[in-house]
Amino acid sequence: MSGAAVPEGQRGDEDDRGGLRAALGGLTTRGRSFLAAGVAAAACAYVLGQADLLRVGLLLAALPLICVLVLHRTRYRVAASRRLTPQRVETGNEARVQLRMENVSKLPTGLLMLQDHVPYMLGPRPRFVLDRVEAGGRREVSYRVRSDLRGRFPLGPLQLRLNDPFGMCELTRSFSAYDTLTVVPRTEALPPVKLFGEASGYGDGQSRSLALAGDDDVIPRTYRHGDDLRRVHWRSTARYGELMVRREELPQRARCTVLLDTRRIAFQGAGPDSAFEWAVSGTASALVHMLERGYAVRLLTDTGSAIPGEGSEGFAGSAQDSAEASGLMMDTLAVVDHSEGAGLSRASDVLRGGGDGLLIAFLGDLDEEQAALTARMRGRSGAAVAFVLDSGTWLTGGAVTGAVEDRVRQLREAGWTALAVPPGASLADLWQQAAGLRADTAADTYGGWS
Repeated sequence: MSGAAVPEGQRGDEDDRGGLRAALGGLTTRGRSFLAAGVAAAACAYVLGQADLLRVGLLLAALPLICVLVLHRTRYRVAASRRLTPQRVETGNEARVQLRMENVSKLPTGLLMLQDHVPYMLGPRPRFVLDRVEAGGRREVSYRVRSDLRGRFPLGPLQLRLNDPFGMCELTRSFSAYDTLTVVPRTEALPPVKLFGEASGYGDGQSRSLALAGDDDVIPRTYRHGDDLRRVHWRSTARYGELMVRREELPQRARCTVLLDTRRIAFQGAGPDSAFEWAVSGTASALVHMLERGYAVRLLTDTGSAIPGEGSEGFAGSAQDSAEASGLMMDTLAVVDHSEGAGLSRASDVLRGGGDGLLIAFLGDLDEEQAALTARMRGRSGAAVAFVLDSGTWLTGGAVTGAVEDRVRQLREAGWTALAVPPGASLADLWQQAAGLRADTAADTYGGWS
């Protein structure tokens, strides 16, 4: 299992509140018994005048105190590190956590017990018992975590419980370092189908940002060392008095906006099998698929927020940073929650400002007003595909209602490729159906997306 690892050698620091008083609080039942017996023997020796009994009492009382002092010092000579691979997983998949303990002191340790704090959604709290660790020695243990719920989950702090060889004292050390496991929505591989009507761009469109139809259309630039002399533009050279060359054709990336409806009033139910979670997972699948096809993609929600938010009008800047943009959008989807908004007007305003390209929408329950607003979004995009969920049927497991079919029909009349999503539907199958539907209704348009 691959993934970025947390740098090793991180050590937690614990505030030593109370000093030896806190250490004395770590005395076990055996240690307290020895201390009490020693004090009692010393008192009896004083009353009875028995010097030998006094020595026995002092020995009994000193042994647990010496163990406290040694263990109190030893616990700061133990280093710990945690390694999480990978740091980002899909729901239902496992991540491996590796713990390393190192004894950096010159004395061996006693019995060690490790306990790492993990949220209950990731499984039971892991505990490990390590036998004596020699001076300079190290031990490694590991455990696995998984979650059926998306989110960001902290791992840590790590607690270390130390015992002395005589069992007189038990101290706990907490390390401040912790890691974060990001559980992103599960993605579904989508078929490389072609739907008609998307904006031009490389991949399928193969459009160019500079049309070299003739000399008047050429935008020259200054000659640079190493340029091919066959690209010299002599008319511009004569005009500017310096050597000018034709600018290279630059491919323009096709754009795609994936809209996620997060309105609380648009979705009923909760949990991994709810309609909202299907919409989030579908959004993640569409984003990954379009990025893999070479599109400049952005994630848009009903609140009007666009991810990644940098570059040209919020789209991913270039092919080189597609992986970074994908990670950013997946991290956003890992923690996305319901919004309190009542409509899609903010998302419509964003699309009005720069809505060219393909639009893929995952929508919840739509009333008549919101359906009309969504229908108008189609005029600002090269092509638009909508997956409309009836969250009520997802609770009951019934068939799609007539109201949802009416909304889908309204979107189709506005030029959308719209499909109703029944409970438990596969996005890959719906993706294929959308391709066939678009091919039947708009076969005479040009372009394509896959």
